[in-house]
Amino acid sequence: MHKDTVLFGLINKELERQRQGIELIASENFTSLEVMKAMGSVPTNKYAEGYPGKRYYGGCEVVDEIENLAIDRLKKIFNANWANVQPHSGAQANTAVFLACLKPGDKILGLDLSMGGHLTHGSPANFSGKNYQAIHYGVKKETGIVDYEQMEEKARQEKPKMIICGASAYSRDWDYKRIRAIADEVGALVLADIAHPAGLIATGLLNDPFDHCHIITSTTHKTLRGPRGGIIMMRHDFENPFGAKDPKGNLRMMSSLLDLAVFPGMQGGPLEHIIAAKAVSFGEILEEDFKKYGKQVIANAQAMAKAFVAKNYHLISDGTDNHLMLIDLRNKNLTGKKAQETLDKAHITLNKNAVPFDDKSPFVTSGIRVGVPAVTTRGLREVDMVTIVDLIDKVLTSADDEGVIASVKNDVKELMIKFPLYPELG
Repeated sequence: MHKDTVLFGLINKELERQRQGIELIASENFTSLEVMKAMGSVPTNKYAEGYPGKRYYGGCEVVDEIENLAIDRLKKIFNANWANVQPHSGAQANTAVFLACLKPGDKILGLDLSMGGHLTHGSPANFSGKNYQAIHYGVKKETGIVDYEQMEEKARQEKPKMIICGASAYSRDWDYKRIRAIADEVGALVLADIAHPAGLIATGLLNDPFDHCHIITSTTHKTLRGPRGGIIMMRHDFENPFGAKDPKGNLRMMSSLLDLAVFPGMQGGPLEHIIAAKAVSFGEILEEDFKKYGKQVIANAQAMAKAFVAKNYHLISDGTDNHLMLIDLRNKNLTGKKAQETLDKAHITLNKNAVPFDDKSPFVTSGIRVGVPAVTTRGLREVDMVTIVDLIDKVLTSADDEGVIASVKNDVKELMIKFPLYPELG
């Protein structure tokens, strides 16, 4: 078999891009080499439809052990009593929850995408908005904080079957206890999508949703620093409220419905090499160093937010409790699209993002989303966040000056040389 020099040349090119740039996309991180080794390992060859001990193929005795190890470690991280590690992504984890808990046309109440929510929380462009009757709450215009009064009012008025909390571009913690009280009043289930802050919740640095929310979903990348994938968890299993029964006529537990929704409901064979990589990352999270990492993520985010504010950037909610911040650029006479594309030229990577009450299209936007998990993994600290903000500001205040952009690109490269990425790879 000959080596695919074209493809591996592109992979090496991507490695250099990651090494030389400042990665500020809030949903990205750098896994350990151990995680990557597991992703590229022999379980990729094994088909394993079903669950440990209940497979539809033979020869699954070892991947059963791998999957059970991942489940046990994940349950320990979040003090959960049930977990499913098979979803291929966070979106598919949410799909499975909807499939288990809802019928087409049922009402769901989630944070509006334009206010920082996620596509799978009821966007009309997504399955969640096409298959279910999506209602949305937002944030308060004057504070940028979730409008819990609006959530409560809409819940009472619409009587949704499910209330979804969680976001893709929201920088504050959540009041899960209050959300559960609203849900209990109207008879709704609560789904907490913690894809973004999961690593900070795992280490006790943010509010714990598990005692208040019925079902928890997450990705395993982002702040959990694992491979790209999804998970579903519960701390407290419960009898399903839909009357679904097993073949013996017993009422099924919610965990059983969720397992069935993942397989065979919406996926076939699980990616056992990715589950192996999840197990590696879960083991890393259980180490003491990961809590130190989480504390540094928050410290870096808050230092960066303070530096942006000092340069008269408008941060939604005036700061951050977690790993990211959302910045409205309208007072800088820039669009999010222009900012993203210009910073890309300087090897500073982030993403354009709608801000609450935006007056521009989702393809242009008035804002940018900035996150620090990846640069924190590389070892940068608070003082470096100030340097990064200086570099960003230098580019954005001279967005059409190619000379300035080239100069900053060189400064970025010199900065990141001090924080080697995967030196073992040569």
